[in-house]
Amino acid sequence: MSTLGAILLAGGRATRVDGAAKPLFEVGGRTLLRRAVDAAAAAGASPLTIVGPQPSADATAQVAAAAASLPTTVTWVREQPPFGGPAAGVVAALDSWDATPEWSLVLACDLPGAEAAVARLVRDLVLLPSDTEGLCLADSRSRPQWLVGLYRTAALRRRSAALPDHGHGAPVHRLLDDLAIATVLAPETETADVDTWEDLTQARRRSTEEETP
Repeated sequence: MSTLGAILLAGGRATRVDGAAKPLFEVGGRTLLRRAVDAAAAAGASPLTIVGPQPSADATAQVAAAAASLPTTVTWVREQPPFGGPAAGVVAALDSWDATPEWSLVLACDLPGAEAAVARLVRDLVLLPSDTEGLCLADSRSRPQWLVGLYRTAALRRRSAALPDHGHGAPVHRLLDDLAIATVLAPETETADVDTWEDLTQARRRSTEEETP
């Protein structure tokens, strides 16, 4: 496909799991963060930027090990002030890029099915009309999942410039307003995120079932 960059959003408050670091939850032996990075890397994304708190030198062993396992080509940024929401995260990542790839993958780092989701986006992108500015997955109720999408970088930059306060506190749909975005229906295994402890339990159970002969 055309040139592709990736913005992986990993900086939320995770209030429904008591503030735990959702990207570091393990499902099937890999963290959700690693699944997102692997999905972006498999699609050939460069630059590949994680928006979230970069592990510090005094991080716990688990966090340090998770960070050390990531490709060296990954960069980290943080929206300022922190916890500005996904729109602010996208703006921060775009501002950090020197290059302007034709497409940007925007992906939340709480998706157990990240690799299948990104593969579907890349596969279906070539079927779209040339004037389409984005493609995102839709869940079983046909609701767009904006944080599982591919968007034209130029369009994202244009919309980012129009947001006040660098997008801080803005809902993600404000970033995507007026863009010609197509949706493609995808199975729950590709759109279900981990918002609660129950979601995590279900994701781990599903992963175990998939691995069982």
